[in-house]
Amino acid sequence: MSKQQTPVQKNQTIELSFEDITHDGNGVGKINGYPIFVSNALPGETAKVKVIMVKKNFAVGRRLELITTSPDRVKPPCDVFYKCGGCQLQHMSYQMQLKMKQNQVKNVLAKIAHITDVNVEPTLGMDDPWRYRNKVQIPVGKKDGKLITGFYRPRSHDIIEDMERCIVTSEVNDDLVDLIREVANDLDIPAYNEETHRGVLRHIMVRSGENTGQTMVVIVTRTNKIPKQDEFIERILEKQPNITSIMHNVNPDRTNVILGKKTNCLWGEEYIYDTIGDVKFAISALSFYQINPKQTKVLYDKALEYADLSGGETVIDAYCGIGSISLFLAQKAKKVYGVEIVPQAIQDAKKNAKLNGMDNTEFVVGQAEKVMPAWTADGLKPDVIVVDPPRKGCDEALLHAMVEMNPERIVYVSCNPATLARDLVTLTEGGYKLKKVQPVDMFPQTSHIEVVTVLER
Repeated sequence: MSKQQTPVQKNQTIELSFEDITHDGNGVGKINGYPIFVSNALPGETAKVKVIMVKKNFAVGRRLELITTSPDRVKPPCDVFYKCGGCQLQHMSYQMQLKMKQNQVKNVLAKIAHITDVNVEPTLGMDDPWRYRNKVQIPVGKKDGKLITGFYRPRSHDIIEDMERCIVTSEVNDDLVDLIREVANDLDIPAYNEETHRGVLRHIMVRSGENTGQTMVVIVTRTNKIPKQDEFIERILEKQPNITSIMHNVNPDRTNVILGKKTNCLWGEEYIYDTIGDVKFAISALSFYQINPKQTKVLYDKALEYADLSGGETVIDAYCGIGSISLFLAQKAKKVYGVEIVPQAIQDAKKNAKLNGMDNTEFVVGQAEKVMPAWTADGLKPDVIVVDPPRKGCDEALLHAMVEMNPERIVYVSCNPATLARDLVTLTEGGYKLKKVQPVDMFPQTSHIEVVTVLER
């Protein structure tokens, strides 16, 4: 179909009925089978739409006005939802969000892995899908001579300056960001300017322990020193004496990566602690720790259930991070081996094992796809392998190493259904059968979904 033959033209205004929704929450309407994607539109709705981009196989439109409204449409409780890129689904009822995520997993398994004979369970959601994030990273900018903090508008580095609160992060994190911005303003500490690569204050990061109430503030600057540092710390503690830790991270580079390589403790402890179930974790400024502790417990409980341990098993946790899943498994396994490429994470994993008195764990730095064949050569035979890879999924060599090790079961935890489905193809070709699929809503109000699956030999 050439550009001339598309059923719509750029800048045309049309009436469009929506029949579906994409994995990132855009409404899908069709004209003669040609799809048009529109944000903030729900299935069952009709809207007046302006076409803003036309491609050979699809178009993108902007909603001008709603003609008919879905019963699942709700008023977003956040004042800046339509300006901010952080959440994508606040305009839809929570029940619809859970259903959409279940369907997304079903569709991807059918389309990519051609798996249609396994039941995808209803998504496990939250009783209260707000204020769940235990970590916030907020950029700092300048407007009318004053410091401002807020998330960026979608696909830009423009800070939303009228953003007062973020209703998916914990209130204590919100309060601490406000406090640090105010103190920095009073002391004339300049914001970092991306264009000129001048200024000081780049980001404010706050982490809190959901079950311990401990808090860590991380001040990210371009410079090695914070101007008026002693007074800065003094004023913060004056207003919030219960802070556990104030850290300083230095990021001198022209980059959109938030944290630099150097972190110093300015006040208090280098770690805060939190618990998930009966397991205690030490969390540093740089630790990877799940941002929704309530749902992390749901996710890990499900992974433990699928691992089906009776106490005599040897388990491998590939991509083990700070040992969070490993330690859950160690409660029921004879021995757990964890492997992870990030040395700092392995240090944290060892610290966390010691913290919980779990001496049936062993953690190794390295690439799982290289370490696991070496373990096989040493005669290590796992009964269960658990894998929780990053969004890009498992390395092809790791999938083959898993199949070679021939465990009874493989528990695959995924934050990206598309790469999960791709990897399932290799594992099923290697002699494994997918048995169970459980979506877990770790990130309510956003289009992201976690899935726990189990495959048996």
